[in-house]
Amino acid sequence: MSLGSIFDIAGSGMTAQSLRLNTTASNIANAETASSSTEETYRARKPVFAAIQQAMLNPSQQQAFGSEEGPGAGVQVEGIVESDAELQMRYQPDHPAANEEGYVFYPNVNVVEEMADMMSSSRGFQMNVDIMNSAKSMMQRILTLGQQ
Repeated sequence: MSLGSIFDIAGSGMTAQSLRLNTTASNIANAETASSSTEETYRARKPVFAAIQQAMLNPSQQQAFGSEEGPGAGVQVEGIVESDAELQMRYQPDHPAANEEGYVFYPNVNVVEEMADMMSSSRGFQMNVDIMNSAKSMMQRILTLGQQ
């Protein structure tokens, strides 16, 4: 693995954390949206990630490691799944979205959990930025080695 591939790995991590942050923001924004049926109610969404293997990025390179998969080379988004947790059903007969029985359905979004997820993804993004800055600094120092 070269020093230059660090930028690819950290960049894919930043992309993944950005998507995670966007889905979390969407969940929080829709946390209190009311609906009259379970089919129309917003459901919390979570991204699913998978590791990208080095062999997939550079199939022409020989494996330096003995294993079939080789070292990781980043992260990719496999998809976004909806939560299958139970929706919140509240009795509010005066609500405009209440069904004929007086119940209103709210999303299965736990705002406290989403805020913790938002902080985690924000810190993960920042960590990848720090990795890129460190790699850049190391590359700049390498360039100055022959100047003495």
